[in-house]
Amino acid sequence: MNVRKYSTQYVGRTELRSALRVFIFAMACHGASAATPAAKVVEITIDKVTFSEVKVTLNVGDTIEWVNKDVVDHTATAKNKDWDVVIPAGKKARLVLKKAGTFDYFCRYHPNMVGKLVIAPAK
Repeated sequence: MNVRKYSTQYVGRTELRSALRVFIFAMACHGASAATPAAKVVEITIDKVTFSEVKVTLNVGDTIEWVNKDVVDHTATAKNKDWDVVIPAGKKARLVLKKAGTFDYFCRYHPNMVGKLVIAPAK
């Protein structure tokens, strides 16, 4: 009789441990996904020798995709020289944002084309 009682208590503890492990794992997975939202791709259109304005919050880890609708090549060149992206006529080019801060940029081929990116730290 003691063996059966001991066996039932042991199985109960084992089930409790298993359930606790599953719960901890589930909470860890949920916490990880809630803590790190997916990076987004933000499109900046180039049309009639003008960069479109960015109207969303940018974070480190997001990607900028310039879409050149003009018939001539352009660049997106940071004034501080952190990046220089060539965007061929009728094509797209991407840049992953690696640093927080405010970055003014311009087109090397058309210096009157200017833009600004305000990048917040990763969430």
